[in-house]
Amino acid sequence: MATAGNIYAGPRRQLGKMREHFLAYALLAPALLLFVAFTVFPIGFGFYISLHNWRVGPREFLGLGNYLRALAPGSEFWPSLGATLTYSLLAVPLQITIALALAYLLFQKIRGKSLFRVVMFLPWVTSTVATAAVWARLYSPDIGLINNALRGLGLPPLRWLLEDKGVLTLVANGLGLTLPDWLRGPSLAMVAVVIYTTWVFVGYNMTLFLAGLGNIPGEMYEAAKIDGANGWQVFRYITWPLLSPTTFFVVLITVIGTLKAFNHIWVMTQGDNGTQTASILIYRQFYEFQRAGYASALAFLLSAVILLVTLLQNRVAAERVNY
Repeated sequence: MATAGNIYAGPRRQLGKMREHFLAYALLAPALLLFVAFTVFPIGFGFYISLHNWRVGPREFLGLGNYLRALAPGSEFWPSLGATLTYSLLAVPLQITIALALAYLLFQKIRGKSLFRVVMFLPWVTSTVATAAVWARLYSPDIGLINNALRGLGLPPLRWLLEDKGVLTLVANGLGLTLPDWLRGPSLAMVAVVIYTTWVFVGYNMTLFLAGLGNIPGEMYEAAKIDGANGWQVFRYITWPLLSPTTFFVVLITVIGTLKAFNHIWVMTQGDNGTQTASILIYRQFYEFQRAGYASALAFLLSAVILLVTLLQNRVAAERVNY
């Protein structure tokens, strides 16, 4: 027989759930409003701008005209995308390899390793614009310390950031050979920027690798030593597989960082001599030529490329990362 308490239990339970849901949405509301105001709205407005011939304001609705212009054969977007991918392909392996080697060395029981960690991390916490300006000075053909060092070693000075010739072409010319254009390689200016980038970001990546190394159980190393494994076997069969999640994360953020790199490249070369990446092109179209619609379309295309590369990395790493 149903009692009065049982009759009202259902509505009370539903009322309690409604209050919980209302409280949850009320607590989430400030964060959601900020997310919509500072993330969703700017992206949506940027896409709206990309559909127009936009100077100070909208002049003409173009639909996908800006995107078709950017993707057309002969567009300046393709060389800039090529420079972006070249920069990423040069910088990422170099940064990852050096950072992993340094982390592995500093993970050993050596004296002064805390000091070395701080020294290696310093470039990353220093202002990128300031350090890029200093390195541009170091690369100066006339008064730069790097060319002074080359002269001291009896080697010819280089134009570094002012050199648009490919590094392979320069090497071949030094040997008295001539290479076809498709074998010229990245410009010396691009290589100089990659060297600076490696100097800045190696310390940050090294810190991430050190954190990953610290998560590997020490018992596995002790068991490997008891079994007679040498240093290479320990790294190959224990360190490298168990470090794969950290390596995947470091590679992911490094690739994304190189694909959208801007400030130090602009400070060092202003995008000249083969270093006009997609970010530099977007900046020039927006500020120098006042083409906000076209620049927005280029920005969305670059975002699509970054998303595609990230999905490709996830696909490739899915079977190689040991979680």
